[in-house]
Amino acid sequence: MSRLEAKKPPLFISDPLTKDIFSQSLSLLSGILKSCYGPAGRLKQLHNGVGGYVCTTSQSSAILSRLSVSHPVLSVLTASVQNHVSRFSDCGLFTAILCCSLIENFKSLNMPSCTVIKISKHLLSLCMDYLKSEACGCRVPVDFNSLESLLCLVRNVLTSKPACMLNKTEVDHLTMLVVKAFLFTVPCHIEANAVLGKCVIVPVKGRRVLDSTVLPGILIETPEFPLAKPLIVRRTCSNTIKVALFCMSMSGDCFNLEEGTVIVHHGVSLEMSELNRLLDIGKQLVNDEVGLVVCQKVIHPSLKQYLKENCVMPVDRAGLSLMEPLSRMTGSKPVASIQSSPGCYGSLEDVRIESFASKRFVHLIPKDNIVCSLILCNRNETAWDELKRVCETAEHVLQLTVREPLALLGGGCTETHLASYIRHKSCSLSTSTFKDIDCSRTHYQLVADGFCRSLETVACSLSHDDGEILTDTVYGHCWVVPSGFPSVSNWSDLVSKCGCGINGNTENLNWRLLQGQLGPPVTQECPKEPSVKVADFVTLDCFAAKCSGLQVALETANLILDISYIIEDQN
Repeated sequence: MSRLEAKKPPLFISDPLTKDIFSQSLSLLSGILKSCYGPAGRLKQLHNGVGGYVCTTSQSSAILSRLSVSHPVLSVLTASVQNHVSRFSDCGLFTAILCCSLIENFKSLNMPSCTVIKISKHLLSLCMDYLKSEACGCRVPVDFNSLESLLCLVRNVLTSKPACMLNKTEVDHLTMLVVKAFLFTVPCHIEANAVLGKCVIVPVKGRRVLDSTVLPGILIETPEFPLAKPLIVRRTCSNTIKVALFCMSMSGDCFNLEEGTVIVHHGVSLEMSELNRLLDIGKQLVNDEVGLVVCQKVIHPSLKQYLKENCVMPVDRAGLSLMEPLSRMTGSKPVASIQSSPGCYGSLEDVRIESFASKRFVHLIPKDNIVCSLILCNRNETAWDELKRVCETAEHVLQLTVREPLALLGGGCTETHLASYIRHKSCSLSTSTFKDIDCSRTHYQLVADGFCRSLETVACSLSHDDGEILTDTVYGHCWVVPSGFPSVSNWSDLVSKCGCGINGNTENLNWRLLQGQLGPPVTQECPKEPSVKVADFVTLDCFAAKCSGLQVALETANLILDISYIIEDQN
């Protein structure tokens, strides 16, 4: 018997947040994420060091899923941000940068963590109450009777990821396509339990972005059907096409028993027996006047030939991802066994053969447009992969906005405005508030200042060229000064519009630098209504995603600040 190594005791690490290794790791992670933030963010190439796929991106979802984080405390941070992104798709970098900055600023206060946590929770409640109030100066209502707000939301998502390599014309084209695709998924007849449809992205790589388009229905790639020959598809008496959907293999392969024994009589072929069962299904489909058969996997060539001879169009290898949208679009129920019933069938308006680039597709056209296909083109695979993630995020942002028709000002203006509001609010709190929180006014002001500087750090992260970041003391918006000008310049001569684009430099505004300096509290809140229309290319962020990101960042920071021990298994 080989010798067994003695079991090692677990490693106890007390006060892990005070260790240099944590501070260095947190600073490195924060620097990586800050450098990716915004339209001018720097790209990152991620690979495993031994070859394989190289991902070029600035998206939090792609970075955090591929980034190896060894410190257990930072693993809590990245897991929390990834969970937020899985639910909201947007504002992942905002959440991560804010969380890192909150930890750094709160840790530097040398204050008991329980006190910091109590105060920060109160600050979060002030922010959320303000963001959800009618008096909020950084909130914009989204009017679905007009496309302007929707276009602004989508445009902001598309322009925030430089790895897509889009110029202005391409951004405008894709913005319209994404909004059009989203509107296709909105049901025409609103019911009590109305559900949005689905947009299926069809990849076409190596083509111009401007070749992208949106079509109602679903495209299934299939090289079998020639363009020249007209389609002959059986129709019902109501001139619709009856559809059968199979989510099983119809290849005729014998089933895999794994265990057990099959007794076969002499002269009986399992393959022929299976094929005869498939042909029996084909006869039933023909008798039931089915015009289109879609199979998730493979259809046996003999069954295909039989269906074609009887004017039934067979389409196989549709794939698992199309089963759910196909079922919703046609109303058919996927069949999982070698039998079908009339109650499983659905219907379509029409079927056509379409050609894009060098690919041929079967185009399934529904009676009611709740499912559509976005044919997405880009120059190369790297840019296409990034663009696909961005378009999916933009679609999700619009879906979230339907549930809560609000948006927040982008370009760093929401962050600086919230910071100004909290500074103003924290100076006017009553003594009873501090008693309820069980803290002193001094402690509250210190934590509030750290919270505000963290918000301002996110806004500062939008600048990557050593330009100055300002905020005005009237509206509390964010203003970016181009690099190359000294700090003693007359700021009014160097800025024209704030980060979100809603305020212009048309009045005498007082400025202060956002470089971690303390500033006076704002004396006037932002106007309730925007001074210009949203059509003037205002930068907007998703309300639901950013509110969630703010909550996740602060709650995760509080959780990490409360960690006093790490127990690590060394076996």
